[in-house]
Amino acid sequence: MLRTTAVPRPVRTGAAIAGVAGMLALAGCAATPTTTGGAATSAAAPPTTSAESSAAASGAASDAATEAPAASSSTYKDGSYTAEGSYVTPESVESITVTVTLADDVITAVEIVGEPQKADSKQYQSQFIGGVSEAVVGKDIDEISVSRVAGSSLTSGGFNQAIEQIKAEAAA
Repeated sequence: MLRTTAVPRPVRTGAAIAGVAGMLALAGCAATPTTTGGAATSAAAPPTTSAESSAAASGAASDAATEAPAASSSTYKDGSYTAEGSYVTPESVESITVTVTLADDVITAVEIVGEPQKADSKQYQSQFIGGVSEAVVGKDIDEISVSRVAGSSLTSGGFNQAIEQIKAEAAA
């Protein structure tokens, strides 16, 4: 007759207890109360890892931040603002008058008036005025800094100077 001896299994028993305890802890976390018509119900969700829980929590936080009213995040007061910017050309010092309309920090309209001193400046200012709207309208005022518009690079310096003055004036 063959005899078998029972071997104590403390390691397996401890692991089993730990596994059951872990499952119970996860089961408590998996039930998420939801409200339906004023009554709280429990919706079972699959167990998640702590990394998934952290990602979900940070995602919920960023969703809440995105749903905040846009007006509270505005840095500048809505309205129309005008400023003058100047720049140096090889022949002269030129200036332009810039008017922008802001709504929630976004430029909704731009108008530029130039009074060029030289023929070359007249050409470049005209090119700049014809192309700047496409470069800045619909963009956040803090995100624009034009460097070359429609072949005109020096006029951009006067424009950027005027935008900085407008930002200072419109600061909320």
